[in-house]
Amino acid sequence: MIVREATPNDAAGIARAHIDVWRTTYGSIVPDDYLASLSYEARERRWRQMLESPADPTFVFVAEDDRQVIGFAAGGRERTGEAAVTGELAAIYVRDEWQGQGVGRELARAVVARLQADGHRAMLVWVLAANAGARRFYEALGGRPERARPVEIAGLTLDEVGYVWPDLSGLV
Repeated sequence: MIVREATPNDAAGIARAHIDVWRTTYGSIVPDDYLASLSYEARERRWRQMLESPADPTFVFVAEDDRQVIGFAAGGRERTGEAAVTGELAAIYVRDEWQGQGVGRELARAVVARLQADGHRAMLVWVLAANAGARRFYEALGGRPERARPVEIAGLTLDEVGYVWPDLSGLV
């Protein structure tokens, strides 16, 4: 398994991992019809557009094995403009069969290293409160649940928890 910066050629693999993990992780949280409506093609177009755009401030890393995307993580500047925590882990998804093998940890390290290189000293990630597995993962990495907000997905208002790392130096 290797972790590297994503290219536009990774868009299809990222889209597949993104949707597949949503379907297995959020099946008991969001409606099945919403999950079934997710389109690999539409998601691939969105990822390709982002990866091809020099103006997009988001960076993406992929984890691959045998040239197949098994997970990805995205990060960048914190998106709401919060002054105290300027870096954000915007997404991290690892295929079910690869979870628990250190893939997520390596992806998180890549994002943290890039955030630090870009001058960020702290990081935030938002996770659905009902996603117990992700919450355990972030807590194992030293994240502290310090924020909460509602988010609307598929017509439902769900709770999100914001995990904060006030000092990234211990994460790399």
